[in-house]
Amino acid sequence: MKSVGIKIIASNKKAHFNYFLTDFMEAGIELKGTEIKSLRVTGATINDSYVVIRNEEAEIINMYIKPYDHGNLFNHDPLRNRKLLLHKHQIRWLAQKIKTEGFTVVPTRIYFSKGKVKVEIALAKGKHNYDKRETIKKRDIQRELDKGL
Repeated sequence: MKSVGIKIIASNKKAHFNYFLTDFMEAGIELKGTEIKSLRVTGATINDSYVVIRNEEAEIINMYIKPYDHGNLFNHDPLRNRKLLLHKHQIRWLAQKIKTEGFTVVPTRIYFSKGKVKVEIALAKGKHNYDKRETIKKRDIQRELDKGL
């Protein structure tokens, strides 16, 4: 994915460790005014969030956006469910993958692209403990090689 004009707000490093990720796709997200202001100032947390499909609409669950400091009574609920903006055929394709092949959809990062907030989502298949140990082993070997150079 091109990174020209992109400002990353939050990244989900835990997803890369806990899941095998495939089929990355970009989605818009439906936000309120104070949520946009808060994202510009502080950021968000997507470590424990995931995507569900209800009534042919995709929603992101457990995404935390800190309440805006100057929002007073117009502030938002920090953990509310937010609708993802995807085409109908993309939602149907994701629903079919979830239902038949046992995938989960997780957000991998949130970023500003041309002034709009976008969410990168991916299909995820859970790793076993031995897969996680293999990932740690590869990371340690790479770290040692980098230190040696």
